Amino acid sequence: MSGVVADDRVAVAWAALAAVPDPEVPVLSVIDLGIVREVAAQGDSVEVVLTPTYSGCPATEVIAGSVRDALLAAGFGDVRVTHRLAPPWTTDWISAEGRRKLADYGIAPPGPAAADGAQVVRLHRRAPAVACPRCGSADTERLAAFGSTACKALYRCRACREPFEHFKPL
Repeated sequence: MSGVVADDRVAVAWAALAAVPDPEVPVLSVIDLGIVREVAAQGDSVEVVLTPTYSGCPATEVIAGSVRDALLAAGFGDVRVTHRLAPPWTTDWISAEGRRKLADYGIAPPGPAAADGAQVVRLHRRAPAVACPRCGSADTERLAAFGSTACKALYRCRACREPFEHFKPL
């Protein structure tokens, strides 16, 4: 098989994956979320490597099934989905388009993760300012450390009084 044909099959696979929504934030595709690490195609076979947002994410198997279904529908006969935990996923892998979609959906996108991968431990109760995705005000308050999923926190804007979720930087 020539490289051009294989490259075309990889492009078909990436296009199919771009339509696979994240089950917890359906406005994002698995591509927007940055969890698709590799796609390799040979003939009618394709292998996709996914890195879950965290190792205990309850949506991991649902996502793998959706990826399989999308690739089978795109004409691949043999689909393998594997998971790679290292390097661990970071919110820095969310695409610029994904960040825009989050804000348009009403979820404040995460800021940058620490450059060395370390997590900041805060010994005070005040969380850093998170801009409201509706009006843009930084005058917001965190209402709860966890929102609808463990990777989001619940906030309220003091300016427009609207509640919103913030995707935590990891």
